[in-house]
Parts: sequence; structure tokens; C-alpha cells
Amino acid sequence: MMQYFEYGFFTQALIAVVLLSICSAVIGTYIITRRLVAISGGITHACFGGLGLGYFLGVSPVAMAAVFAIGSSIGVEVLSRRFSLREDSAIAVVWALGMALGTLFVFMTPGYVPELNAFLFGNILTVSSSDLYAFGIFAVVLLLFFGWKQRSIMSVAFDRDFAVVSGLPVRFISYTMTVMVAICIVLTIRLVGIMLLMSMMSLPMIAAEVYFHRYTPIMIVSALISLVSSIAGLFLSTIFDVPCSAIIVLILAGVFILTKISALLIKALRKH
Repeated sequence: MMQYFEYGFFTQALIAVVLLSICSAVIGTYIITRRLVAISGGITHACFGGLGLGYFLGVSPVAMAAVFAIGSSIGVEVLSRRFSLREDSAIAVVWALGMALGTLFVFMTPGYVPELNAFLFGNILTVSSSDLYAFGIFAVVLLLFFGWKQRSIMSVAFDRDFAVVSGLPVRFISYTMTVMVAICIVLTIRLVGIMLLMSMMSLPMIAAEVYFHRYTPIMIVSALISLVSSIAGLFLSTIFDVPCSAIIVLILAGVFILTKISALLIKALRKH
């Protein structure tokens, strides 16, 4: 296996999965704790509207996707707070609107859109140095912000109403973390695709929750699960020449199933 490290694209892909595992653990634990798993799907599909508009206007699809992602993330907060709309309903609105606009703009774009499949399914082996620099900067900013506002973030994630009564900067935390989710999605969607992105923001945390119930241990364990699963999937996809994203998702799902089965077995043994 060591010969794979001689290839630059493999080393860059390995660095990418390390960064992605760390960031998805921080963000994923927040959205899982707040019961907002659907927000990653909503923002991801809202990005599709930005991609379509970018292709239609002949400008950077990634830049337009970023505009749509940040706009939709803020839109969810505004709809849920200002207009008393449930967060899951607000997510459904931006999800449907993004997909509809994306489909419309792609249809109106002359010719064939060659890179569309890359955004839907991704290919971690195509990560470039500029992608790594951008994601590395984001990872540093995310970790610094989490370290700065760790207690407030955990309070808002567990009980928003209690955080409001306690005088914590709930609105600032909510908007900032939602924008962080949007930026993370934009930076990674082309690399890993919708399927893997949503899986890494949910499956490792759900698996960690089986045995751990505190915020920080869940975040750390989910990062380890993501990291080991991603590295294993990367090696297996290279060896067997199969899509990396699919292998990683299958491994993550397998880890969750094994943790759930083991927890049930332990519970049954304790009863006897």
C-alpha cells in the first residue's frame, strides 16, 4: 500500500479526508444535537440552484453555489425565527426552491453541463492543492470559533430556550454555525458529492451516540469513526477501482449497524 503515497493525487485525497473528518465531526455533532440533520440536505440541494445559475450566466458555479448556500442557511434562520415557521418546514422551502431553480437554469443552459455529475457524486481523488488550502483555512477558522464559543455552542445545541434565558448570544451562535455548515458544504460538495457529505455529517455522530451521551466525546469519537472509515474507503476504492464515496458510505453505515447490534447484545446480556 505504501506505493500509493508516491502519487500526489492520493496524498492530497488523504489530507482532504482528514480535514473533512474533523470539520464534519464539529458541524455534524452540532446539527445532530439540535435535531437539524435535514439542514445539510436542504442547503446542499439549495446549492444546486446556485450551480445551475452559475452555468446559465457563465460564471463560477462554485461561487454562485456559495451565495445560494449562505443565503439559504440564513433564510432558514430568518423563516424560523422571524416568521415563526418550524425549522424543518423552513428547510423544506429552501430545499424545494433550490432544486427547482437549479433544474430550470440547467435546462436553460445551452449545451451539456459536463461537471454536474461531479457535484452530485464527487470524486475525492480529484482534489487539488487550492481545494486543500481553502478547506484548511476553513478548518482553522471553524476550530478557533468552536474553541472560543464552545460552551455557548453546546448550550444552544442542547436547549436553545435555556440558552436564551441564560443570556447567551443565541442568535449570533445560530447564524454563525448555520453559515459554517453552508461554507463546509460548498467547499466539499464537488469533492465528495451529496451522498457522502450528508452521510459524514450524520452517520458517525449517530453511531457515537449509541455509547456516548456528552457533546465533546460524541464529537471526538465521530471524528475518529469518520477518519478511519474514510481512510479505509480510500484505500479499498484505489485497490478495487470502485467509487470512493460509495465505499466510505457503506463502511460508515456498517459501523453504525455494528455499534447498534453490539449495544443491543450488551443490554441483553446485562439483563441475564
